[in-house]
Amino acid sequence: MKKEDLREAYGRELLEIARKDERVVALDADLCGSTMTVLLEKEMPERFFEMGIAEQNMVSVAAGLSLAGKIPFVNSFSVFATGQSYNQIRQGVAIPNLNVRIVGSSCGLSDAGDGATHQSIEDIAIMRAIPHMTVVVPVDAEETRKVVRASLQHQGPMYIRINRSSLPLLTDSQTAFNIGKMNLLAEGSDITVFATGIMVSQALQAREVLREKGISVRVVNVSTIKPLDQEELLKYIKDVKGIVTAEEHSIIGGLGSAIAETLSDQTIPIKMVGINDQFGQSAGSHEELLNYYHLTPQAIIEKVKTLLN
Repeated sequence: MKKEDLREAYGRELLEIARKDERVVALDADLCGSTMTVLLEKEMPERFFEMGIAEQNMVSVAAGLSLAGKIPFVNSFSVFATGQSYNQIRQGVAIPNLNVRIVGSSCGLSDAGDGATHQSIEDIAIMRAIPHMTVVVPVDAEETRKVVRASLQHQGPMYIRINRSSLPLLTDSQTAFNIGKMNLLAEGSDITVFATGIMVSQALQAREVLREKGISVRVVNVSTIKPLDQEELLKYIKDVKGIVTAEEHSIIGGLGSAIAETLSDQTIPIKMVGINDQFGQSAGSHEELLNYYHLTPQAIIEKVKTLLN
């Protein structure tokens, strides 16, 4: 499959919407070359704020800019954007329900070389627990562009989770995207796999292997983790024997938890593929870590077979 860099797609789309809407501004915590807000800085330096390694202050400044009528995009690595500035996000952005976009780059295990301190495996759980917060995980570069555009019309705070790795293009310009909605990518009748981020492509690979064994798997891309649409969930599970969730995140508090909570009054069995209450670690590549933590097509295949057995 053709792959594209999500960070570059984000940076270019941010610049594009800034050209069209003077309310858009960007703040960065000394990582603009990695988050790709450097593109906006070069063309519109007056609308770019380099805050240094001071994430708490960056979020508080963004709250002030929002109160002044701007739409600020706050940028750092996911682990710092959510963890380092949690209190400022909660108190200064979420409680007053301000239009601040928190963009966490290099999410999950994708910053492979820097290890546990730079790998965000609990950021979805942190952001999902905050009232008023919307949580979105784009599946590819095309959906990343759509998320950035859609965020202009969204009211309230939003967390956008961006992978560091180039990911397969699974959608195109014609694929529908709406905040709060899921996308069916492949139909099936035995098991439904709800996946997010990089794990969507892993689920599609697992589906092909299982199809050759006579097992029919439906794959749904869940790019909005919060809010989850219960009606859509019920539509995708009503005719299957079980559910598998797949995410590059801790199984505590992430996509799997969100779906299990939403379907708590249902009797359908659920299995989860994710990180099992562990921190990340340094490695030579992102793929090496995905294999180590069993975030693979084979892991999804095993969960599907367990449900069917």
